Amino acid sequence: MEQTPTKRNFRHYMYFLFGQQFSMLGSMIVGFVITFWLTIETGSTVILSISVFLMFLPQIIITPFSGVIADRWNKKAIIAFTDSMQAGVTFLLFVFFLFDFQNIWLILGVNTFRASLYAFQYPTVQSLIPTMVPKEKLSRINGINFLFSGVIFSIGPLLAATLLAFFTINQIFFVDIITFLIALVPFLLIKIPKVHRVTEEAAKKSMFKDFKTGLLTIKMIPGLFAMIAFAMIWNFISRPWAVLLPYFILITHEGTAFSLALLMTSSQAGNILGSLICSVKKNWKHKIKLNIIGSSIFFICQIPAILAPKGNFILMMIVLFPAWVLFPITVSTYLTILQTVVSKDKIGRIMSIDHMISMAIAPIGALIAGPLAETIGIINLFFIFAIVGMIFPYIIWFFTKIRQLEIIEREIIMKTEEVVELEETPEIIQVIEPIE
Repeated sequence: MEQTPTKRNFRHYMYFLFGQQFSMLGSMIVGFVITFWLTIETGSTVILSISVFLMFLPQIIITPFSGVIADRWNKKAIIAFTDSMQAGVTFLLFVFFLFDFQNIWLILGVNTFRASLYAFQYPTVQSLIPTMVPKEKLSRINGINFLFSGVIFSIGPLLAATLLAFFTINQIFFVDIITFLIALVPFLLIKIPKVHRVTEEAAKKSMFKDFKTGLLTIKMIPGLFAMIAFAMIWNFISRPWAVLLPYFILITHEGTAFSLALLMTSSQAGNILGSLICSVKKNWKHKIKLNIIGSSIFFICQIPAILAPKGNFILMMIVLFPAWVLFPITVSTYLTILQTVVSKDKIGRIMSIDHMISMAIAPIGALIAGPLAETIGIINLFFIFAIVGMIFPYIIWFFTKIRQLEIIEREIIMKTEEVVELEETPEIIQVIEPIE
């Protein structure tokens, strides 16, 4: 039987979550600065496409194995290693810019290595949630995760833009190292529980067999592959907007770093509101329907932003707001379903496979975005992909088994509640018997 997370586990997870926000803030600032530098230095949609493609590529190659590692190795050691390496790589960027060694391909290579470290860390961090958070708190914790990340992604661009006005780029890189050291303090104090003890026989299993077990688990749960494929298609269709937004703001609309930062901040304000809703609302019914409708509305909101008059950033901020309110709600419910229907001893590899499949064609979307924008125009490209994004969720709904996941999730929750009641009953009897 699976171990039920204790109050102590939950408290330690909250300490971990709090510390990670500082690390995320530093990474956000560095990411914004690198993207801004590439956009201004090259003025090329193709370079931006290549940059994002190289960042996605490690996630496709590495995550199948990183999930297996997350299930079999010490999770705390994995997180400590990847965080430390990321801080070290950022220090290299600091050195490169300090000595005016600013080769574009070298910067792209360093950024790709940072993405590789993230690909190792992501399944591990996600696998902590079901092992340290009780099932009844999963939806709220996923909401709180998005709330915190929404705050970071809101203040991160503004802080980065402000720092760009007063400091050199190499000085800003040092911020990531400082935030890493801050995040290290609570991380060293927490204890991460072991889900199960790996037997000698299990230890001899190859990583390939473990990965295959993850694939079989997805196949055995009706609708799970359809849900992961749904995320994959969404990531592909949304890629041109995500990749070329800096170019759209800075070049097409002749904006500034603050224009880009304000647009990103307004979007994240919606993200924060959606996250607050997730953290307050205990249970969500019809999670799959919510994902389908929410994904369609996300692309509907993009259309007026795409067609906005030149320099009208206020209009863009207003129309994108509902999309970003829905985004954390849909992703939070998506993760809750995944964390509920998959057992804890397999969650690491399932999260890695989910991440791999979800991102499988995203690099292609990133790579073709730049050349397509130069061929048909960035506004036409955005508009076509937004129309496709409005339609495809309903195709998934009507032509796959994705709806069955809600039934499976409800059955698991009911069984969990029954087990909890059975575990609590003997304690009540022991208290009553002496009184009688």
